[in-house]
Amino acid sequence: MNDETKKKINERYEQELNKGERFWPDSIFKDVVVSLGIFLLLVLLATFVGVAPEPKADPSDTSYIPRPEWYFLFLFKFLALYGQIPLLGKIEWLATVLIPGIALGALTLLPFIEKNPARYYAKRALSISIMTILVVGIILLTLMSEVPTVSEDGSKLLGILQAAAGLAIPGLAMIVLFIASFAFKRTTTRFFIWTTSLASVSMILISGMVLALHVPPQVEETEVAVTLVDQIVAGQDLYSIHCVECHGDDGSVDVIEGVEGLEGEKITPINSTDVLYTITDSAMYEVIAYGRPNAGMIPFGKAYGGDLSRSEIDTMITFMRYSWDDRFESPAIPELFPPLAEGEVPSYDVHIQPIVKRYCISCHRAGKENNNYLMDTYEEILTTGDNAAKNIIAGDENSYFLQVIQEHEIMNPEKPDEVLIGVMPPTRSLKPNIIDVFMRWIMNGMPQTAVDAAALFTAP
Repeated sequence: MNDETKKKINERYEQELNKGERFWPDSIFKDVVVSLGIFLLLVLLATFVGVAPEPKADPSDTSYIPRPEWYFLFLFKFLALYGQIPLLGKIEWLATVLIPGIALGALTLLPFIEKNPARYYAKRALSISIMTILVVGIILLTLMSEVPTVSEDGSKLLGILQAAAGLAIPGLAMIVLFIASFAFKRTTTRFFIWTTSLASVSMILISGMVLALHVPPQVEETEVAVTLVDQIVAGQDLYSIHCVECHGDDGSVDVIEGVEGLEGEKITPINSTDVLYTITDSAMYEVIAYGRPNAGMIPFGKAYGGDLSRSEIDTMITFMRYSWDDRFESPAIPELFPPLAEGEVPSYDVHIQPIVKRYCISCHRAGKENNNYLMDTYEEILTTGDNAAKNIIAGDENSYFLQVIQEHEIMNPEKPDEVLIGVMPPTRSLKPNIIDVFMRWIMNGMPQTAVDAAALFTAP
């Protein structure tokens, strides 16, 4: 910078300094307005967009793939693409330390490298070009972060295209810009514009091809119990599936009956104050997760080979606390299913499924002694079992299903003294309103959806 330029800058600085504005109230007012705008934006985002609830972190869940926050996804993708480079991909410290360090260093030193005092954009072409390519690259790498580098069929096309858009083109463009800036003194602004535009458009088009070719896998959404009522209901369903056989639906069982291998086993009722008052939630979690091998209780936590995540065990503990511990006041819990009007026909989706989940799945699922009668799905209820032809018959009151839930045993026709199917559930009786739901459902053809059931409704 020559003396003439310095003089002009100092004169302009003095003019602006004399003109200036007061810190109070001018600058403070501007800061307050901007802060208020950002605050309102955050309130609107929290109100109308929010954050999707997720289960608690579970260290035992090996299927979970950790990912960084969105503002680091570009670096996450960069590291994935770098890993595909032969030979260099195995030298991790180059990508994790050296390259990011060089990039940060270049950005830090850019004001000292580009010493042009002019503020007009056409005279700062190098800085603007580098930042443009860098910002476009970060955005595109973020958008492509969900795309794998290798397709399920083993094709590496997506990985090659991503490497071209995220590594090769921006890297080559920056090298060209730096060489042109320092090696050629008469490099025109048009050259910088054309080089930056060509590189950016190429990156965008190739990234668009990647996103168009990528078919995202179907991910099953996980429902998370957020409110206390939801947690209690979810915990009761899980308890009904995994615990009710041994402990009973109210946790009062002290001698196990009807469970193969544990017949006559004495246990402490888990609804007693001896358990609820003396065992903390964390200790109760460990018991459920690890089990009691010496007492015949299997582990239920995923960390120990069971089926339940940390969040699911927590909801079970919440259910037990608010149902049996008199130190906790339970909120109003909604009915298991909507009450039926006279002549209304229940459906599987609305009425039968929650009842089955609460009262039947604990026994009628894979791996249990149940005459091969499974009840996990609508199709299984209608088609499975050793006596599938007679279990459920539309419009037939003598269906085995309706007989056993009304506490009538099914005798073996070949051996009249032998019980073919005992009463269901074996350890408790269903309430009359639940039996009525099953009766109406089967007698009206077992509709699956609420729409199908509504078509059969006959007003009184």
